[in-house]
Amino acid sequence: MFGEDPMMPLVVVASFVAIAGVGWALTAPSGARAPKKRVQAAGAQARLRGKRQNAVMDPTAQRRKQVQETLKDLEERQRAERKKSLTLKSRIEQAGFDFTPQTFWLASLGVAVVFFAVLFLTGRPLYIAAAGAFVGGFGLPRWFLGSARKRRLKKFSAEFANSIDVIVRGVKSGLPLNECLKIIAAEAPEPLRTEFLYLVEGQSVGVSLEDGLRKMYERMPAPELNFFGTVLAIQQKTGGNLSEALNNLSAVLRSRKLMREKIQALSSEAKASALIIGSLPPGVMGIVYFTTPSYISLMFTEPLGKMMLLGGALWMATGVFVMKRMVSFKI
Repeated sequence: MFGEDPMMPLVVVASFVAIAGVGWALTAPSGARAPKKRVQAAGAQARLRGKRQNAVMDPTAQRRKQVQETLKDLEERQRAERKKSLTLKSRIEQAGFDFTPQTFWLASLGVAVVFFAVLFLTGRPLYIAAAGAFVGGFGLPRWFLGSARKRRLKKFSAEFANSIDVIVRGVKSGLPLNECLKIIAAEAPEPLRTEFLYLVEGQSVGVSLEDGLRKMYERMPAPELNFFGTVLAIQQKTGGNLSEALNNLSAVLRSRKLMREKIQALSSEAKASALIIGSLPPGVMGIVYFTTPSYISLMFTEPLGKMMLLGGALWMATGVFVMKRMVSFKI
């Protein structure tokens, strides 16, 4: 039978091998395929855990990204505001006055005329009268304005933490933020009451809270107010517990105030030394002038004496300025 077709044995052998392979594949024990299934199952579980972790991490990552973008925008805005020069009108508003810059310059001119007239009519030389008019008309009014501005900023910073505590208690009790701001505008001491009243009135006519706080910071450039605006801006864009954030801010502001007072107490000795050293030469000169005018009159009549007085005044001013910088700290 096989002699008729020489390929027949090969066909039979190939058929036998194929049938045997199919039978082995169908009848093989499950243990031979188990490792592959376990690997596939482990991969599927890993992918599922990865998806769950991404689903959990996405809100956190998104919030972190929003906070970073908000802080970046605020930093750029503050950098642009620092580049702006502080105008006289802004200084007047920050000092709490309502007169115009024209009124300020007219008052400065009047003070300069008074100083010039007093010095000239009392027999002083023309250049001394002109120098006195310059100091009285240009330096004295600006010093008064700067001093009033610093006092107002100091009062605002001293009471701002208490205002934040009012907001924290109001939010915890269920009041909205606008109602808490109205409470501060009605009951807080000056200058907080006036500034928050402007903020509440602006909101009542459609000004957003962020824009209102920005204008408020222009009128009152206190670091504490800048922190407050940053916290509210982040909370509005990312959400979160407002009372907890403001409570933490209040604790930080109180710590800053405590550190500032501690530094003032530690530097009080140096300030007293600077005051004594700075006032001693003019005091001694005044005593000698009133007791023995002829002894010290040469300092005012001789050219060498005038040069010595000018040099002494410059050196004294330099020393006082250096000592003031040594005991001045920014927190």
